[in-house]
Amino acid sequence: MSELNRSSSDLGEQQRSVYETVLRLREAPFGVERPAYFSPAVAAQDESNFRGAFAHFAQIMLPLEYTDWADENRAHVESCYLGDWTSLHKIRVRGPEAHAFLGRLGMRDLSRFETGQIKHHVQLDENGWIASEGVLCRLGPEDFVYTAGSCDWLLWQLEQGSWDAEALDISPDLFIFGVQGPASLFTLEKLTGDDLRDIGFSRSRMSQVGGVPVRVLRTGISGELGYELHGPAGHAGEIWRAVVASGQDFGLRQLGLRAQPVQHIEAGIATNGLDYLPSSILTPGAPRQFRRGTPGGSFVPVNGVTDYFRKPAELGWGFRKGVPDRDFLGRDALVRDAAEAEAEGTAARVLTGLRWHKDDVTAVLAALLETGDDFPDRMEVPRRNTPEFDQVLAAGTPVGVSTGRTLSANLRAMISLCVLAPEHADPGTELTVLWGRPGTPQREIRATVTTLPFKPDRRRTDVTGLLP
Repeated sequence: MSELNRSSSDLGEQQRSVYETVLRLREAPFGVERPAYFSPAVAAQDESNFRGAFAHFAQIMLPLEYTDWADENRAHVESCYLGDWTSLHKIRVRGPEAHAFLGRLGMRDLSRFETGQIKHHVQLDENGWIASEGVLCRLGPEDFVYTAGSCDWLLWQLEQGSWDAEALDISPDLFIFGVQGPASLFTLEKLTGDDLRDIGFSRSRMSQVGGVPVRVLRTGISGELGYELHGPAGHAGEIWRAVVASGQDFGLRQLGLRAQPVQHIEAGIATNGLDYLPSSILTPGAPRQFRRGTPGGSFVPVNGVTDYFRKPAELGWGFRKGVPDRDFLGRDALVRDAAEAEAEGTAARVLTGLRWHKDDVTAVLAALLETGDDFPDRMEVPRRNTPEFDQVLAAGTPVGVSTGRTLSANLRAMISLCVLAPEHADPGTELTVLWGRPGTPQREIRATVTTLPFKPDRRRTDVTGLLP
């Protein structure tokens, strides 16, 4: 065994050992009983982490900034970025009934699921609430990998049946790097020495970096042309450095944790645990990676915790032609919902964007510089890294809930997602966001409804003739 392979193997074993310890001690106080768990690429990342600060993404510690969050936020529009999503939970599902199990668990049709293809796998509970969602990639006829903020719901559901399939937690064994932006293809072709233009949107295939096998997936979490690299954790550091070197001539930026979630809101994508709470939190399949506690913001639930849950249509993940006639968990609840809505002549809430009024936002930010007792909740910039739900009003009446408030350096605006009553969802409609937790000096902030995504969707860019 070469020295490189030996060190890579040792790092992989160390990653798994610490990962299992962190899961076992996840409720213990951090810094006292629970070890800090860093990305397998931490040594390479820390070389450019000029501010030296780290924060949690799930159980892994990642750099907050490499240069400046606003500079990093612009990269996926102007050039490209390299970001670390290794914190995602990763489960390999395989066996004779793996395909049947995943088809039953998720609401999407997997009957024409090709090897190498990627699907957004939305998993419901028996009430039709979203219990988990993530990305499912087919590696072979009986072999799949599911990555998500948490895969615990999938693991628990597999245990409930007698499926001829097994699930393996490969989280510490695999790195996930995102390379997103108009220069992402050029960066990765230089990195791999491979023509990657045959990889269509939501498709993947194997390639290599310096002899190390990696899977290249074409994804679109930024709303731009983009890719992911999945590879062995023991080689994460060397591959991180190689991507940085390959992207130098194309303006690549390394993406820190402060800027990382901003792009999701720009692209109009709701994030599990931030823009809604998964219904699995009430079950033994609750996400182990998510922080506990009550969401912030002005929204006050009327029906309890279920007011933080969402049905798929509320996040733009519904069916365009009605609920299909095939078996999946939560289908009966969706059919009942549709029948009740038709009988009552009502429509489900829809996902829209909100652009917050600059003067009202500025007034809240400037309140820190004013005298007096009116000290509203401060707006973290670019956004909070914990759930924030704010009440949206029309003429003083609640009509929706705003989430994911973020300052976009690309749009030069404060924006958010909003689950909104359809009669108020026309673009250009003026609404009010109630800012501040109950019991604090709340402020009313004007906001304008806008279509999603906030910027053009370039995920399906034709790359056949693309030139640097």
